[in-house]
Amino acid sequence: MPAEDGRDGRAGGDLGPRGPDETGRVASLVTAPEGGAPPVGRDAVDVRPDGVEGDRYRRGDGHFQLDGCAVTLVSAAALAAVREETGVDLRDGRHRRNVVVDGFGGGLDPLLGATVAVGDALLRPTRRRPPCARLESLAGADGIAAALRERGGLCCTVVEPGRVAVGDPVTVREADPRTAGAAIAERLRGGSQSGHE
Repeated sequence: MPAEDGRDGRAGGDLGPRGPDETGRVASLVTAPEGGAPPVGRDAVDVRPDGVEGDRYRRGDGHFQLDGCAVTLVSAAALAAVREETGVDLRDGRHRRNVVVDGFGGGLDPLLGATVAVGDALLRPTRRRPPCARLESLAGADGIAAALRERGGLCCTVVEPGRVAVGDPVTVREADPRTAGAAIAERLRGGSQSGHE
């Protein structure tokens, strides 16, 4: 179940704790066996080097195969915000993302570019995964694509395959190098200023 903590699902903003020690969890798992097929909720999945076992994109049957992702993540906070804004509850998997993550805010910003442990698998979210208009017809609800535009999830490559189950922890194993470099530069600036005082 998504967190009901009143946080909105916007990318950015103050959406909960930040930093390398933040831990989330797998709220739910979804696959669809072929393009256009109804989503199937799963208790556990095997993440292979080329995608999620039993999912359309691993089988080569996803609608956007040329732009397919091995694994997709979406935030539980984003789905809660969509439900609040539109009245449509996507927790049944109609969002069509593989892993719903509770934690890290509505945009999953701290995960983008990082190496992320999700259960026994290691993933690297490489880009945002905005929804397409086809999602609305598959979900049977108007306005869903617009509601998910800034919080449609992340597209991931697989660094190490492994098993992922509902309730498993989600942690940043290695921060995005750009973010880590900016943090080091900030610390160095602070240290040089204090050294001159």
